[in-house]
Amino acid sequence: MPINITMPALSPTMEEGNLAKWLVKEGDKIKSGDVIAEIETDKATMEVEAVDEGVIAKIVVPAGTEAVKVNALIAIIAEEGEDVAAVAAGAGSAPKAEAAPAEKTAEAPKVAVPVTDAAPAPSTPAPVADGKRVFSSPLARRLAKEAGLDLSAVTGTGPHGRVVKADVEKAAAGGTAKAAPAAAQSAAAPAPAVAKGPSDDATLKLFAEGSYELLPHDGMRKTIAARLTESTQTVPSYTVSMDCELDALMALRAEINKSAPVKKTEKGEVPAFKLSVNDFIIKAMALALRDVPMANASWTSTARVLHKHSDVGVAVSIPDGLITPIVRKAETKALSVISNEVKDMAKRARDKKLKPEEYQGGTTSVSNLGMFGVSSFTSIVNLPQASIVSIGAGVEKPVVRNGKIEVGTVMSATFAFDHRVIDGALGAELASAFKRYIENPMSMLV
Repeated sequence: MPINITMPALSPTMEEGNLAKWLVKEGDKIKSGDVIAEIETDKATMEVEAVDEGVIAKIVVPAGTEAVKVNALIAIIAEEGEDVAAVAAGAGSAPKAEAAPAEKTAEAPKVAVPVTDAAPAPSTPAPVADGKRVFSSPLARRLAKEAGLDLSAVTGTGPHGRVVKADVEKAAAGGTAKAAPAAAQSAAAPAPAVAKGPSDDATLKLFAEGSYELLPHDGMRKTIAARLTESTQTVPSYTVSMDCELDALMALRAEINKSAPVKKTEKGEVPAFKLSVNDFIIKAMALALRDVPMANASWTSTARVLHKHSDVGVAVSIPDGLITPIVRKAETKALSVISNEVKDMAKRARDKKLKPEEYQGGTTSVSNLGMFGVSSFTSIVNLPQASIVSIGAGVEKPVVRNGKIEVGTVMSATFAFDHRVIDGALGAELASAFKRYIENPMSMLV
């Protein structure tokens, strides 16, 4: 029988995407693993591969279509032996994939390596009866549905507790998962509430006709608006500021860069690395979280999540937007490694080539506007993180050293904390640890 291809969820938070390009056409034969389309999310462009084989009978959603909802029907495959023309003719009345009882497939994103059910690929949440969400792979959801299992009763062994194929098979064999209630199978995950301002019409009436032009929101702008609104509505945040002297750090940075080994490239010999002040800031924040582990945490309604490593997000400005690639286990990495990772991810972020696992999650973030001459500012906490540090420009100021007034380079660091996770004294302890590493940079090398 016909197989529905649906819009994949390329991340747990994705609600819609743009169908940028079809790499197949109607009548083409495909097999599992073939790349069939490119999907644009708010952050990246991802390739999508088929998980079934057959003939593309009908492309339901044409290339270039924007704001296609996750799980919406985008194409139909005719299986071997089926009349392709008949399948295509019936496509107009084909049920949506999320409601089709005989649905056999859900697409998965293709990244740097082939996607399998056990790989740390993005997954979508499966709604359950009590309103909670269970993160699972498309294949695991299909198998659970066929077996009549309740995914909420299946223990996930995938990344971050994600339910994968093996978990469903084990539950089915051992009878450990109860039958899924009918209401849970059809429930839709509720969208986060977003506060509404004046209507669009009311806003536009405030401006003279012809005095403006409209720039429609793209997926990234909508996501930024939704996430920051959610943070400001739900996080009881507060700020702590520290002035940090940079003279020792600047001197050490110059010395390290001067002694950097060279490597041969197509452009000739170039330094193997070139440290920036921001590389030291990332490392200092990572080590501070290591030293103050209770601050390296996230909030959930039932428990604080204490993280074992410092995964530091780095705010990167891209055309008309922002993305935060993450340096994983930054406390364990050399400054040169952090420097090269950030440069690589920043370039791929601007090209929209980051993988979802490279910008999702994280335990803290660094936002640096010092290069624009900003003296100080405050950032909004990026959920599910509980902290973020905002870095201003290093400027020359009078400082007191050994009872004497001297000229020193001083940088303002402003921390924003989620008070549900990090109390005032704990936040101050983390800020003080950060300041110690910035003002004694040699301690980051040992």
